Amino acid sequence: MARVKRGTTKLKRKKNILKEVKGYRAGRKSKKKQAREGVMHAGAHAFDHRRDKKGVFRRFWNVRINAAVRPHDFSYSTFIHALKEKKIGLDRKVLSEIAKNHPDTFKRIVENAK
Repeated sequence: MARVKRGTTKLKRKKNILKEVKGYRAGRKSKKKQAREGVMHAGAHAFDHRRDKKGVFRRFWNVRINAAVRPHDFSYSTFIHALKEKKIGLDRKVLSEIAKNHPDTFKRIVENAK
């Protein structure tokens, strides 16, 4: 069996990993072993945080809606309850956008919920 030299393959693999860790600090940006470890951890966190992002945005929408309904003598929870009672089927994302960009429309929604 012929001998296989791995120089080019090894170098290509190293270059690809180091390309991925641009902007990392300390040895993670220049040392192959540390870089590979950094990429692995970054990938795991990216996966987790894509899931967390959904909850973060929902909390953000809730805060924005709460801020918008306070001047109308409502709290967030009573407003959402009133919407459900009146069978107004707008989700939090849409309500948040309406509250921010179209305050007059939001005011009408609040009036309907009362």
